[in-house]
Amino acid sequence: MTNKKVFIIIVNFNGWPDTKECLESLSRVEYDNFEVALIDNASKEPMPSPFVVPGSTRNLKITQIQNDKNIGFAGANNQGIKLAMANGADDVLLLNNDTTVEPDFLTKLVEEAENDEPAGIVGPMIYSFNDRAVIWSAGGRISDNFTRGELIAYQEKDEGHYEVTEQVNYISGTCLLIKAEVIKKIGLISEDYFLYYEDTDWCLRAAKAGWRCLLVPAAKIYHKASKSTVEFSYPYIYYHSRNGLMFGEKFGNKLVVYSLSVWIFLKQIIKMITGYRRDWAKPVIRGVWDFWMGKKGKLEGYY
Repeated sequence: MTNKKVFIIIVNFNGWPDTKECLESLSRVEYDNFEVALIDNASKEPMPSPFVVPGSTRNLKITQIQNDKNIGFAGANNQGIKLAMANGADDVLLLNNDTTVEPDFLTKLVEEAENDEPAGIVGPMIYSFNDRAVIWSAGGRISDNFTRGELIAYQEKDEGHYEVTEQVNYISGTCLLIKAEVIKKIGLISEDYFLYYEDTDWCLRAAKAGWRCLLVPAAKIYHKASKSTVEFSYPYIYYHSRNGLMFGEKFGNKLVVYSLSVWIFLKQIIKMITGYRRDWAKPVIRGVWDFWMGKKGKLEGYY
């Protein structure tokens, strides 16, 4: 039984009911040697301090950080990672606040990471919180042009196809365990993206440095999905549009990415003119334009 020291990083943004439920599930985790870094990204409701986990069956060791502005998923997680590294973490686990976990999930992840030396990043099977027979993610794959990350088995019924640990292109930041030695080698999460694709970027950087990303089906968690940013909202579409192109420019064929960006832009302009899916076209156009202008980080005018 491994006893690696794990820091679990949870970022909250206007989601205290979910965060409390997540922490309550962590209080039932069988693995003993872990601490929690709880970071609030300037929520409307201030973080309770000290944070008491309702229904807890164990005392979680929680370090709280209260930000006075929203510094994004990457920025807040980097705060937690720095804290973890300064306190001797062997592994760091990113965990979305809108998840709950099985009691043995952390044991399964840590053991797989330790037993497989080339494995730098590992992740669990992620199921829908509302229907636990439906898969939310079995790892991720990256498109040939490097402009799109895609969750494997998204919204599929679990029919036993994912039972063996296997290598994948990336692990979703919803729940991602990374070895401290990998962080020392490749650095922190890129804050250029602000939201979305930073996890894919991190995994690809790890792969380029010689480590593997593994899906560990024996580890299981449940995800409520798109709680902090509503799916298909303006910022959701914007960040996916801009950041996908940023990611492709960084890791793929630049000529292909630039050509694709022009095609996407013109296609969305036509939609604007004709009125077809204009609500979708606006954030895509802005995303492509900001990509061309080299704008990174937070979308101006939105939280």
